[in-house]
Amino acid sequence: MKDSFFRSMTWLHTWVGLLFCWLLWLVFFAGTLSFFRQEITLWSKPELHQHSMVVQSAQQDLLDYGFNRLNSEAPDAARWWISLPSERNPLLRVSHLPYAQPGEKASWVNHNLAADSKTPITTRETKGGSFFYRLHFDLHYMDRTTARWIVCLASLFMLVALISGIVIHKRIFKDMFQFRTGKGSRSWLDGHNLSSVLALPFHLMITYTGLITLIFTLFPYPAQTVYEEGVKEFRKDFYPERQRPQQSHEALSTPAFAQSLDHFFTNWPEQPISRIIIDHPQDAAAVMKIYGANRSEIKDEQAVWIYSGKTGELLNTVHLEDSAAAQLYGGMIAMHTGRLASTGLRWLYFLCGLAGCAMIATGCVMWAKRIRERQKPTQPASFGLKLVESLNLAAIMGLPLATAAFFYANRLLPVGHSGRADQEVLAFFLTWAATALFAAKWRNQQGWRTLALVNALAWLLLPLCNALTTQGNLISYASKGQWALFMFDILTLLAAAVFFWQSNKLQSAPQTRPQRARTERAA
Repeated sequence: MKDSFFRSMTWLHTWVGLLFCWLLWLVFFAGTLSFFRQEITLWSKPELHQHSMVVQSAQQDLLDYGFNRLNSEAPDAARWWISLPSERNPLLRVSHLPYAQPGEKASWVNHNLAADSKTPITTRETKGGSFFYRLHFDLHYMDRTTARWIVCLASLFMLVALISGIVIHKRIFKDMFQFRTGKGSRSWLDGHNLSSVLALPFHLMITYTGLITLIFTLFPYPAQTVYEEGVKEFRKDFYPERQRPQQSHEALSTPAFAQSLDHFFTNWPEQPISRIIIDHPQDAAAVMKIYGANRSEIKDEQAVWIYSGKTGELLNTVHLEDSAAAQLYGGMIAMHTGRLASTGLRWLYFLCGLAGCAMIATGCVMWAKRIRERQKPTQPASFGLKLVESLNLAAIMGLPLATAAFFYANRLLPVGHSGRADQEVLAFFLTWAATALFAAKWRNQQGWRTLALVNALAWLLLPLCNALTTQGNLISYASKGQWALFMFDILTLLAAAVFFWQSNKLQSAPQTRPQRARTERAA
């Protein structure tokens, strides 16, 4: 009975993990990069690098400047938006949305300004770190709802794989200190166990909270039971700050925005502001929403103060004192996204995310290795084994190479080129597709070594490409204290070192069963 149970759990762990392992590799890889989403976006916009990364101006001064600019440039806009700089984003963004013509959709007009000098900055068009953030749960070139259902299903399988893995681990603590090299599939099993156990609490947390972030995709029924319009009406009730008032068509001669700000700074003097949004700024129905910065609080939604633009009266506060259920829900989302994290904790998130990538990658390779070792020397590989080996190579080696291509495209595409951001994404997927074609033909040890070398060269030369195409480099970043940019270059060099090490290991490793390889080529 006991042996049967463990065999069932082993079977479940193996096949549940294998079915979605390549998608989970993408989700974990892109999600790990997303912990430094803003830093990647900053690197992707070298036009910002010459400006101070430290915000020295008081928030009140920046807001006064933003209001004056919007009053002079867009007094009749439908919405105003002032986004204040932060430690991870040095820009002051002043934006307005014009009223749309019948049958048309209006577009935001954005002005990015240096927080220190308030001079306009024109940055290149790029998705930056937001590309990886959206990729890890919305995928790409796919309907958003369909993509989220696929990611939810993969996350459920991941949670089952983690729990079944814990069940079949009889020596879970011993596996933390055991790694045997040069033992074939046994070495891959040790690597799989080590990367799994070391960051196991993180893996469980990030998988479960990932499901919570999309909980209303999986389980909309409670909202449908309570609200007539289901999830849509629930979101209106839970996020009142996202609702826009109807225009009254009565002119607002003397807005009370200054009085509202005075009231806010008087009553919440220690609360930093992340942004201010004003609906219908020249209409009697105007509403000003002040969004507070969460700092390191374990919550996802920002506290919002909603003021009347006509009287300056505080109409409502949102997410200032949430219920216990809302705090639990928001806290789990904040834990998943890492928005609560300080710099040190964000690095811990990043390292645990890499451990998750290693766990998935070693599991993929180990399965194929075991099948290979169990076959007779003259036995040709099955279609399923060939497919798994090709997908392993395409995913594990192709995704880092595609990421490097994305960064090269950011530096090498013409700055003013139309549709530039989409072409960066296209470079990513074309590189990945080329790697997949390569893996379909050369999935043997030499193929792995070739792609390891290509990855190593791509990541090694990226800081040089950056230095040649911008005014910054590793030395200048260190001298100016631009540590986010400095660490980006350091991580590219570390990635290159890892791939060079892997290439050397593959070169020195003995070829596995050359007789079978010749049999496959003959077949």
